[in-house]
Amino acid sequence: MRIKALLTLCIIPFLLFYSFPMVALGAEEKEDDWQEEMIYFIMVDRFFNGNFDNDYEVDTDDPKAYHGGDIDGIIQQLDYIQSLGYTAIWITPIMKNEPKGYHGYWIEDFMEVEEHFGTMEDAKRLVEEAHKRDMKVLFDFVVNHTGYQHPWLEDPEKEDWFHEEQRMIGESPSVLENAWLASLPDLNTENPEVKEYLFDAAEFWIEETGVDGFRLDTVKHVPKDFWKEFNDHVKSIDPDFFLLGEVWHDNPREIAAYEETGIDSFVDFPLYNAMDQSFQAAGNSLTGPLSIWKTNEERYQSPEMLSSFIDNHDTVRFTRRAVENNQNPVTRWKLALTYQFTMPEIPITYYGTEIPLDGGEDPDNRKMMNVKAADEELKQRIEQLTSMRQEFPALTKGAYKELYNEDGMAAYQRSYKDETLIVVINNDTGTRTVELKDLPSGKQLRGMLTDDIAREVEDGTYHVAMEREQAEVYLVEEDTGLNWGFLLFIGGIFAAFVVAVIILSRKSKTAETDGIR
Repeated sequence: MRIKALLTLCIIPFLLFYSFPMVALGAEEKEDDWQEEMIYFIMVDRFFNGNFDNDYEVDTDDPKAYHGGDIDGIIQQLDYIQSLGYTAIWITPIMKNEPKGYHGYWIEDFMEVEEHFGTMEDAKRLVEEAHKRDMKVLFDFVVNHTGYQHPWLEDPEKEDWFHEEQRMIGESPSVLENAWLASLPDLNTENPEVKEYLFDAAEFWIEETGVDGFRLDTVKHVPKDFWKEFNDHVKSIDPDFFLLGEVWHDNPREIAAYEETGIDSFVDFPLYNAMDQSFQAAGNSLTGPLSIWKTNEERYQSPEMLSSFIDNHDTVRFTRRAVENNQNPVTRWKLALTYQFTMPEIPITYYGTEIPLDGGEDPDNRKMMNVKAADEELKQRIEQLTSMRQEFPALTKGAYKELYNEDGMAAYQRSYKDETLIVVINNDTGTRTVELKDLPSGKQLRGMLTDDIAREVEDGTYHVAMEREQAEVYLVEEDTGLNWGFLLFIGGIFAAFVVAVIILSRKSKTAETDGIR
């Protein structure tokens, strides 16, 4: 018993040594800056059923019917989303839709909550609960069209509220902005009455709920002049209001042309295409994603404000891409996410990524979420990446510099003030070694994903060896070599323990001898 007690006393200093709070390296006071946010994107109907009382016409066997997800379900899972490290959510439209409008884009009333999703009180509570957790909320906002059967279509006084029906053929501005996308009635946003109504709708949601921003649907199908006025209007209500625009185009030049509207950020479709091609299978080059960033720097005034995504509700799930290539989806996701979260854009993650949810074309890519089915390995990688983006300003504000890119292996540097991170990704089918030159001398590279250490081999040169389909994010720090202080501390505890055992053993033998006498 004495030995056990002494052992406990010896271990206590060791435990106390690790109980002191660790100071985050490079951490700074967080600013109210969307560049630092990480967005979790939710299709309301397919995320979580929090209130069975609003399950009208739910049919989970029909991929085009309501499945029961609602606003209350999102509220119940805010802690889960926050535990993954996300700082903001974007949700599909919650406005009242016509029948079968589970996705939210067939709007019937621009100022009413869809009954399948809940009530206005639920919408307010969602924003309030998110704000309690220091999380921001984006509502999807549609101005281009209404649902197929909107009552305005039968109102003679609103005949000029719509453009004349025509098919979307070609890419001319008149076609893109006036034709009926997917046969949906196209609103005439040049009409002052329509414009005023949409401005009033935007103001309604901002003032009623306190939402932090809008994701703007189908931006390229609405004239730039409308968006300039829309931007001015919402920011006259809230100067910090955030606008994320969807300009679905493969050419960065076409998307960058909308910066003049004042919209704060745009989803980066060219980068999506490049990441999808590179990361869906091992052995693919990483030149595509890396070259997109170079182009963005040339085309955009604020390229760092772009928003990246690996898949969404309009694309085939990335998991499906991996499966089609006979790849391990978790491995593929880990590499793709590592790149996405360490390059200079705002990362958006589609719900179900952490499972990882499979799915093909719409609506197969909109399956119901199961929050209990998350893959622990993938979930851990997401948590590591979100934690690093919060801890190291270099990943959100830092300069970007490509260091190496050859045959599926790439390395790049993110630096901010006196903080430098090196990201190395091996997308090849075998182990690779890369020689990184012209880095700070007298340092070491400490890996934060796998605990790897790379030390200087000569002045400013470091060798990094990496197994196939692996990635690492290195912090450039002082080369500490062996931690002699820690080793001496442990050695002292061990020596004290040995001495104590010897003393107790001798006392025990003496006591036994005295007893015999």
